Amino acid sequence: MSELPPTSSIRRWLTTTNHKDVGILYLLTSTFFLLFGGVLALLIRVELWNPGTMVLGGNGMGYNEAVTAHGLIMVFWFLSPFAFGFANYLVPLQIGADDLAFPRLNALSYWMYAFSGVLMGVSFFQGGTMTGGWTLYAPLNLPAYTPSIGSTGTVLAIAMFVAAVTASTVNFLVTMHHSRAEGMGLMDMPMFSWSILATVWMMLFAFATYAGALLILSADRILGSVYFSATEGGALLWGHLFWFFGHPEVYIVFFPALGVMLEIFQTFSGNRLVGRKWVIIALVLIAIQSFLVWMHHMFLSTINLEIKTLMMASTIGISLPFDLLVFALIYTLIKGRVSFKTPFLFAFGSLLLFILGGITGVFLGAIVLDYQFRGTYWVVAHFHYVMFGGATALIGGIYYWFPKITGKMYNELLGKVHFVAFFVSFNIVYFSMFTAWETPRRVFEYQQSLVTSHQIGTIGAFMLGLSFFIMFYNLGKSYLSGPVAPDNPWEYARTAEWAVSSPPPLENWDGRPSYASGHLEFIERSHDGPAATDGGHATSNEASDYLLGDKHPSHTSIWPIAVSGSVLVMLLGFSGIAQSLAIEPGSTLGGVSVALEGTIMYPLLTVAGLVALLYTSVKWGLEDFYAPPAKIANRWPFDNIEKNKLGMWFFLASDVLVFGAFISAAIFIRVNSGWRSWTSLLDSLPGLVNTFVLLTSSFTVILALVFSRRRNRTGLIASLSATMLLGFTFLGIKAWEWHHEIYDVGITLTQNPYGPPIQATLYFVTTGLHGIHVIIGLIVAAFLLVRAYQGYYLDDHRPVEYFGLYWHFVDIVWVFLFPLFYLF
Repeated sequence: MSELPPTSSIRRWLTTTNHKDVGILYLLTSTFFLLFGGVLALLIRVELWNPGTMVLGGNGMGYNEAVTAHGLIMVFWFLSPFAFGFANYLVPLQIGADDLAFPRLNALSYWMYAFSGVLMGVSFFQGGTMTGGWTLYAPLNLPAYTPSIGSTGTVLAIAMFVAAVTASTVNFLVTMHHSRAEGMGLMDMPMFSWSILATVWMMLFAFATYAGALLILSADRILGSVYFSATEGGALLWGHLFWFFGHPEVYIVFFPALGVMLEIFQTFSGNRLVGRKWVIIALVLIAIQSFLVWMHHMFLSTINLEIKTLMMASTIGISLPFDLLVFALIYTLIKGRVSFKTPFLFAFGSLLLFILGGITGVFLGAIVLDYQFRGTYWVVAHFHYVMFGGATALIGGIYYWFPKITGKMYNELLGKVHFVAFFVSFNIVYFSMFTAWETPRRVFEYQQSLVTSHQIGTIGAFMLGLSFFIMFYNLGKSYLSGPVAPDNPWEYARTAEWAVSSPPPLENWDGRPSYASGHLEFIERSHDGPAATDGGHATSNEASDYLLGDKHPSHTSIWPIAVSGSVLVMLLGFSGIAQSLAIEPGSTLGGVSVALEGTIMYPLLTVAGLVALLYTSVKWGLEDFYAPPAKIANRWPFDNIEKNKLGMWFFLASDVLVFGAFISAAIFIRVNSGWRSWTSLLDSLPGLVNTFVLLTSSFTVILALVFSRRRNRTGLIASLSATMLLGFTFLGIKAWEWHHEIYDVGITLTQNPYGPPIQATLYFVTTGLHGIHVIIGLIVAAFLLVRAYQGYYLDDHRPVEYFGLYWHFVDIVWVFLFPLFYLF
């Protein structure tokens, strides 16, 4: 399936892998979640009209659900996906690429995101969604305090969203490092693309850490482990894991909006960005520093004063690069001739709002003031001025790129009316929170003296919500009957997307974009000669046909949505499987009393999802999808690495952080409980044998690659078979070990006759995650073995090499786990 149906066909939008289509899907879906989260926000404001109004239910749980879901939906399902709708559409155009490096992976990331939102919505109907706040602080994130199936469904929905983010991150990193047009160095990329590059580097590490935290939390909720209910620092552990992700997330949300701001300021001032090189350096510094300040969110915890002081200093330090960015934007305007069009108004308004948010955030960065303001509406107001205020530039981006995406011009007068209504109501609703700062956050009871401020805020919230309908009307009417937009409606827009028609053609360029001469020009592809075929299943002849215009890339596949749907079904089953498998009423799950559900629906959904996932993944691997790489491109600093290998490296880098979260959690809890007080649970001999088995399997994988390169089919099959045999041997020994520990010794997730129960939890969950990686590796090895038997991989050894990278990583992880659990 490679022919792209017309835009009027539903099949087009269900099967497309084209980056522009996927970008539009992201924009439309995230707009839906804006409305979803916005309605929840209005319900919150109605509840706050008077203290203790109880509009959302007498016990307050409805209010807690609304507050939690509003935060989660706006942060995860609206802000970042909306920005990456623009990124999907524009980054390939700006850097001169035909598409993202992995089109099917791009479609998969969208459908995983969309279905994760479905799972989030379903959680409302599973006894109630999560009520513990969007930060999911422990122990409120445990079944003892949030016992509903919907709370578990919320955690799994976020985990599915993180999986979508990981796929998107790998794709963008490979694209931007592997597919830039000839002559376009990293420092030459447009500022919006630069902001996305900095963002995805942060996402690679931040979301991987969060994935580890969510997997640990899922184990606590579904399997009954005791990470975050442990007395040995469980609550503090969640704070560290969450905020190591949570603070970079602020910049992950803001950076794309900043990139939009930078583009718009240049276009509507008619002036090149002042200090461009220093702005890029500032972006890099902020991205690095964002991982070094997470503990300023934990000033009220038991962390010692010296470390808190260090975090306060680093927090002040991260403001310095932001000062540079602000002054660069201001000087750009001073040196230019500003045109007050709608995109510029929103971008400039965003700068003003973000400055106010940043200044109020400095208060929270001081330890003494943080003790006063933490947990109040000062934090809520600051947070919205930074996150939503900064993201206001994205609304400017809608107006800025609307002509390019649709080929139609919007109504300028309505755009300016929208800006005035938005900006005024924004400040009414959120500045009123500063005046009502003594209100406890996430609580609907407050002092009677603050009623006026809250009522002003509620009125402003409804005004803010209504302002968006001005935009919807303007853009909808313009799309249907607006004037035709020229290819470049802005006099000083100079990035590459404005050099093609509005909207752009399916494959972006008639010729190959090149900056080798110092400016953008297009070269006939037939002049490039034969192409390499990395990244596709095509032969060298097919790749040459593509360059000569006889063969076109594939643009559709049904398997991204099929794989994503399978994951949705599987996670929906996981959300309720623990309660469904309760043996009798009043039985315990991780020490928490639960009622017997009396249904096998959730176990059946789990099994059906797993089977469907295996089937659709195999069909994905068998599909003949043609996605040729650019033959001539600027690939520094990865010049000699083909795109699939680079993608595997980036994926494994994220997986390092996932296991890093687990290993760090084990060390953190063990130190907090007294390292020397722990006695050894395990006989080291089975672990030592398994270490030898896995290291040997790495050697057989190397042999498989050698035989593949030598075109030795028998050797390839034998080596893959030996690898699988050793993998099954490892799992067999581990299964025997677990059976012995559970049934003979009495060590389970929550029981440990030799020491703290948390010791058993750390061992079973961490080695279990590693075991799942081994199982996934064996499934891939079985797929390769069958294909090798059919004669594949003798002309193209790369799939064997990529599998080897993954398998070596799994073996290296065990080298760390063995001493952690068997020797120390």
